Amino acid sequence: MVNLFLTLIIGLIGGYVFLKLKVPGGMMVGSIVLITLFNINTDVIYMPTVAKTIAQIIAGAFIGSGIEKDDLYRLKYITKPALTLVSGMLILNIITGFLIYLTSPLDLVTALMCSVPGGMSDIPLISADMGADSSKVAVMQFVRMVFGIGVFPSVISKITKSKTYLTDSEDSPERVVSNIKNKKNFILTIIVAALLGVIGKISNIPSATMVFSMFSVIALKLLTGKAYLPKWVRKFAQMMSGAYIGSGIGMNEIIDMKVIILPAFILILSYLVGCFILGKVLNSKFDMPIREAMLASIPAGASDMALISADLGVQSTNLIVLQIIRLVTVISVFPQVIRVFVHLF
Repeated sequence: MVNLFLTLIIGLIGGYVFLKLKVPGGMMVGSIVLITLFNINTDVIYMPTVAKTIAQIIAGAFIGSGIEKDDLYRLKYITKPALTLVSGMLILNIITGFLIYLTSPLDLVTALMCSVPGGMSDIPLISADMGADSSKVAVMQFVRMVFGIGVFPSVISKITKSKTYLTDSEDSPERVVSNIKNKKNFILTIIVAALLGVIGKISNIPSATMVFSMFSVIALKLLTGKAYLPKWVRKFAQMMSGAYIGSGIGMNEIIDMKVIILPAFILILSYLVGCFILGKVLNSKFDMPIREAMLASIPAGASDMALISADLGVQSTNLIVLQIIRLVTVISVFPQVIRVFVHLF
């Protein structure tokens, strides 16, 4: 118990420092780094398997609590673009993962999970359930996120015309974020997410813990409007995820990290090319402005893209909803497809 407490304190310190340094995904990345350092040099690090389950439940609940009724209203306007975007990313995921598998020592399931387009905090946890090397998946997801947030938007800005796009139709409702913030709703959300998350865990279906938690909270949010999680809970889950991953990284794993240099290059190049191709398709088939279409195709977070797109002159709720659909689908569907793909090969 003492070692668990010390591990959580170390994870919090590492996460807080990286968060203040404004490192993307800082809470998780900082936790991984500091926990790994202590794990290599001391014997105090201890994280039980249940920590992973708790982190998955909270992560799923947080995603679910961010879904709004307006998102469902907009589905009839963006169903086809969303299907095109998700299908394209799934194909890109499979192709990129297979290229990484053929050109590196990584096993197929690890290569495919490294290539999943989204979920810095979520995908490493799901990959552990599927038997992949979660430490390498975490590093690759960090690389994807850094380039998705820090590089891709700048490249898109340079190659597309500078113009402000106001793409929300006049009769479409504005995206309104619920402001219900009280302890009762917080407790209710945690209970619902935990109950369904445990059922998902018992089912032994890959990623079911997070998926069941997510959809149970989505149902709670849409039916009652009472789903709510404060941001600090998400940060705590990110820290726990990082601590769990870091606790499994020793000196041998650090030495093995050199094998992901080429996979990281393949990942970045694949998603950069894929971003442009998918952007062009969305632009030509559905008349989306080219800059908006390319931003929608970036495998980054919905909240991140909301801030970045506004800076680039794109003020579109549809872009944010597309990013939310991508995130939900990536977490709930992609692991199942990867599982089938791995069994076939």
